[in-house]
Amino acid sequence: MVHLVLWMLILLPHITCKAHNLKCKSWYPHPPFHKYHQSGDLLIGAVVSHGGFISFSPDFMKEPPRPLMEELLVLPKNYQHIVALVFAVKEINENSQILPNVTLGFHIYDNYYNAMWTYYSTMLLIYSLERFSPNYNCDLRNKLTAVIGGLDSQTSSNMAIILDMHKIPQLTYSPAPEMNYKTPGLFFYQMVPKEDLQYDGILHLLLHFRWTWIGTVVMDTDNGERFVQTVLPTFPQKGVCIAFIERLPIPTFIPEITSMVARGKEINDKIRNSKANVIVACGESYSLTFFRWLSFLSGVDHMEKKPKGKVWITTAQIELNSFSYQRNWDVETFNGAIAVSYQFDDVPGFHQFAEGRNPFSTSRDGFIRDFWQQAFDCAFPNATVGEVPENICTGEEKLADLPVIFFEMSMTGHSYSVYNAVYVVAHALHAMSSSRLKNIAIRDEGDLKLPIQLHHFLRQISFNNSAGQKISFDQNGKLVAGFDIINYLCASNISKVKIGKVDPRAPSEQVLTISENAITWNNWFNQTQPISECVERCHPGSSKKVKEGKPFCCYDCISCPEGKISHEEDMGDCFKCPDEHYPNKNQDACIPKEINFLSYEELLGVSLASFSIFSSVITALVLGIFIKHHDTPIVKANNRDLTYTLLLSLLLCFLSALLFIGEPQKVTCLLRQTAFGIIFSVAVSSVLAKTITVVLAFMATRPGSRMRKWVGKGLAYSVVLSCSFIQAGIYTVWLATYPPFPDVDMHSMTEEIILECNEGSVAMFYSVIGYMGFLAIVSFTVAFFARKLPDSFNEAKFITFSMLVFCSVWLSFIPSYMSTKGKYMVAVEVFCILVSSAGLLGCIFSPKCYLILLRPELNNREQLIRQNIS
Repeated sequence: MVHLVLWMLILLPHITCKAHNLKCKSWYPHPPFHKYHQSGDLLIGAVVSHGGFISFSPDFMKEPPRPLMEELLVLPKNYQHIVALVFAVKEINENSQILPNVTLGFHIYDNYYNAMWTYYSTMLLIYSLERFSPNYNCDLRNKLTAVIGGLDSQTSSNMAIILDMHKIPQLTYSPAPEMNYKTPGLFFYQMVPKEDLQYDGILHLLLHFRWTWIGTVVMDTDNGERFVQTVLPTFPQKGVCIAFIERLPIPTFIPEITSMVARGKEINDKIRNSKANVIVACGESYSLTFFRWLSFLSGVDHMEKKPKGKVWITTAQIELNSFSYQRNWDVETFNGAIAVSYQFDDVPGFHQFAEGRNPFSTSRDGFIRDFWQQAFDCAFPNATVGEVPENICTGEEKLADLPVIFFEMSMTGHSYSVYNAVYVVAHALHAMSSSRLKNIAIRDEGDLKLPIQLHHFLRQISFNNSAGQKISFDQNGKLVAGFDIINYLCASNISKVKIGKVDPRAPSEQVLTISENAITWNNWFNQTQPISECVERCHPGSSKKVKEGKPFCCYDCISCPEGKISHEEDMGDCFKCPDEHYPNKNQDACIPKEINFLSYEELLGVSLASFSIFSSVITALVLGIFIKHHDTPIVKANNRDLTYTLLLSLLLCFLSALLFIGEPQKVTCLLRQTAFGIIFSVAVSSVLAKTITVVLAFMATRPGSRMRKWVGKGLAYSVVLSCSFIQAGIYTVWLATYPPFPDVDMHSMTEEIILECNEGSVAMFYSVIGYMGFLAIVSFTVAFFARKLPDSFNEAKFITFSMLVFCSVWLSFIPSYMSTKGKYMVAVEVFCILVSSAGLLGCIFSPKCYLILLRPELNNREQLIRQNIS
């Protein structure tokens, strides 16, 4: 039934003509124009796409014109597919290691890029009669083992409709289509790698060169639509935007030439005017040839209107070939093009075999004459017509002289796939013949189950071809191989340079390897790497802001906010530097922060430390003076022990400042505030005790005063100890709950990491300062009211001045401390300690040292009493 339907499709025009009583001729060639047969014990069939016919508008009311030889257009480069098949069969027949005592033959037919001719040629491979009628037993060929074809997925699909019914293995040299109705387990044997790998390679190529704004040209076929619907949507997920998608129409009928011109101009204008400098082309082997034809029709390919340079990236199925009438057309448009190509290697002996092809020495080759005429622009004499052409084909023309766009002496990717396909069939047949399960010889012409049995061995095939490449299939019947990346150089002749590869065994990030230095770009770009972006890249220090209603590849650039950077181009957002770094001025890099603390190695630290030591020495000298003159009236006045306690505490106050200088450690953090607070409390409480002693001594001199019982050393010691113990209690609570500890401040200073002592409990810290301030204010108040008491040894006025200085310093400490950061905060506290201590030392003890050292005559009781009376 299927046979009948197919034949009805083939004979439909003829039947229609008869129905309208028209004089009809058989419009299909009978037998086919192009075939190539070689007999053998076993046959390999092949359907190739070598040429095509110019079609006319169908009109069933008149006789359709029969295609003439002059109307046949040949793609000369595709003839190499035939040569590769013949060469492979020749090698196998001459190799005693493969199929000994068995010869391989072949039957090759052309499908003319047409579905009907594909069905017709496939049937001729299966049936032995070349003239037959529908619904008739046409004698199955019992020597046919497998069929190779076709060049595109649609041809493969059309062939499979017939071949699958007979379970005949089909080896395609193009990506095989998905066919749900195909017999389970009998899949296509695809002589090219899986398509997903090349699309992954193209995407990695775009990302490698940062081409994020691309155009796409596809053939308006099912395969092209699958590319648009399934492959292109994955590109934006990786950051590549599609500027436009143009579908190349397929010229079916000549009357459509007007619409073709308009469509060609529309496509070329879109490509030329787009900012996209990279065009990804997906189509069939002839796609670029047809695109050039459209460009020619629209005037773009004319010499006076050069097209704008683009970087063309083509899929592996596309070949850079040409029809004979395009011989003198400029191909500069594709100079610098990058092609994903099926992996191929130099096959030993092929070059010499191809050179030996000649139309006069190869009588069975039904393809070579048309190829020869159109490739060399010559003609063979036609004895029937009696005409002698101007440029006669002599047969002495050399294939090596043809431009690469017409023929290559080394195998192309498609030819290499055909060559491997022949060897796959041969090795599978050899494995079958060697199998112990085989009970009859494979030469037995009565064995019609041979193609079915061959599937088992094809699935397990694995061998190294003559070029050293391993040939095997994966579980889906696809060749286990990668792709090559080719750079086309279109100057006086076309040359190809291998610049990289797509490796299926590499990790996802390394699937593509490419040598940028080996690439030659289109002359339009002056040999600099092209840029293909919707907008200019955002420089480091800025980030992208997507435009409303535009693709994400079209954006504005905005500067990074303060405190953030972007160190690469086209970053989606700015980010903060790590805590140990800070942004530079241009906000495009992070600079390591300097570690900062009040150090002995810097001028500020040295100055404070020097002043601390110097003041300590002075205090020690004063203490020594007072000890040496301890029996003098000035030293004895106002409790000599309190004087020593005050001097000793001031000495320790000066030295405690050294705990604040240097890198903070755990011990110094615990001691610095503790030592400072307690020592200062002792000093201030000593001053308070001395002041109270002066007041009580004056009040005790009044007749009948009850204050005499309070006068003495006991009260003074009680004041000092009680005040100091309160401060010590505060410190005990502080250290027991939340003590100070070494800390790192990353954020207070933009360019510095501050090593500091974290005070732990801030409340406790200010409690210590507040309590010390309270003692100072009380001491100042008492001294202020006692400053005018009539006593020769009264030091209340000196205490008043000293406490005035002390309070002024520590009142200014709080705002200064709060407004500074880092080492300067520590320096403020050290400065306050030193100045307030120096104020106490200077105001209280400098007058006394003056009398002791410079006016010793005044340092006696009689003199002081006399001065007081007078």
